Amino acid sequence: MILPVYVLGQPVLKKKANEIDKDYPDLGDIIANMWDTMYDAHGVGIAAPQIGLSIRVFVIDTIQVMEDDKREEGIRKVFINAVVVEETGDYWTYEEGCLSIPNIKGDVDRPQKVRIQYMDEHFNKYDEIYEGINARVIQHEYDHIEGILFIEKLKPLKKKLIQRKLKDIKAGNAIADYKIKSVRV
Repeated sequence: MILPVYVLGQPVLKKKANEIDKDYPDLGDIIANMWDTMYDAHGVGIAAPQIGLSIRVFVIDTIQVMEDDKREEGIRKVFINAVVVEETGDYWTYEEGCLSIPNIKGDVDRPQKVRIQYMDEHFNKYDEIYEGINARVIQHEYDHIEGILFIEKLKPLKKKLIQRKLKDIKAGNAIADYKIKSVRV
């Protein structure tokens, strides 16, 4: 089921999310709804706070953005109770956007590699290292479960330039080509 994406101004986006266990109610449905919602909005990742749940769950699919000859390097995974253990490598700049901040993009510097411990949807444990675009999407979605939005990582000038647009989104005046839930009822 496609759910509305919570946008800037919704308090759940600024909270550190809670760990869950395998008995969390309707987890399979929640994950299925996250996939549906992400694909409907043309995203490459979505975190549970973006659908209004303050739990440490996110899904990503980078396969869809890989060049044809590199599709096997992409990943499609569920991350539960993730913990970033280490970020290494040179910082690189890449233009990011976010389903919770429609129509805003900006350059974000992130380390090239990330080591992350997490569980999949079957609660199997993993300790893995990702790099490049996979690392970036993981870091972006991980920030969501930590209550951090990508706009907080923008350079001061860019923050100043988008301030009015951000105020509009917070005021409930967001426009997106997917279902959203803003602070305005």
